[in-house]
Amino acid sequence: MGVATAPIQLRLAPAPPKLVVDRVSKEFVTKRRDVHALDDVSLEVADGEFICIVGPSGCGKSTLLDIMAGLTKPDAGKILSKGERVKGPGRDRLVMFQEPALFPWLDVFGNVMFGLKLTPNLSQAERKERAQHFLHMVGLEAFARANVHELSGGMKQRVALARSLAPDPDILLMDEPFAALDAITREQLYDDIQRIWQDTRKTIVFVTHNVREAVCLGDRVILMSPRPGRIRKEFTIALPRPRDINGIELARHASEIARALKETVVLEGPQ
Repeated sequence: MGVATAPIQLRLAPAPPKLVVDRVSKEFVTKRRDVHALDDVSLEVADGEFICIVGPSGCGKSTLLDIMAGLTKPDAGKILSKGERVKGPGRDRLVMFQEPALFPWLDVFGNVMFGLKLTPNLSQAERKERAQHFLHMVGLEAFARANVHELSGGMKQRVALARSLAPDPDILLMDEPFAALDAITREQLYDDIQRIWQDTRKTIVFVTHNVREAVCLGDRVILMSPRPGRIRKEFTIALPRPRDINGIELARHASEIARALKETVVLEGPQ
């Protein structure tokens, strides 16, 4: 009788991170004072992961996002996107800001099309098809020919989101995009962005000062300390999607992070 052998199990190597922040520091020198914005920040973001970064005002959240985007150069450390060092802005990383920054002389369709002008290897017909697809995804296909001034604040942010997604970036960087909107509009956009993320599985880094918003959207929430910004703690959010911003379990996670944020501010404070 032969000797039974256990089946050979192959272990696949873990996928490399989509985005790497490697020991990044940044200081701004002004006439009034020097501001140490970031100090030795390291972070890895997996392919398809939704990361939210929270922290007190002035902790360097937006500065870190600008460095990821290649809009600001770090004083020390580096950013890697798909293993390549970031030396400036690139099509692989697109930023969505708090203000939609739409072009008022273009209609909704024209604004989404504008983001596709520099996308290589696409015919005009393909660009139009892609613009229509993403307007449908954000629920604005009926407003394709509307003027920007005719839109509500939430609709403008949907256009900005469609414009950011249309070029198919590897990484979407979002800097408090819903902060200026009313609570009802924000809640609708939370549902929309979760649905869109589940459909596209984009790698997203989302900066916010709203802890509940971070828990509603993120796979992980990264807590930063007061200036100089450092990563103090990471929280994994294992709640099923879609998440309700007013859900009981979500509130429990948000309370835990809010307590940690308060402790960080009290113990360290801005320097």
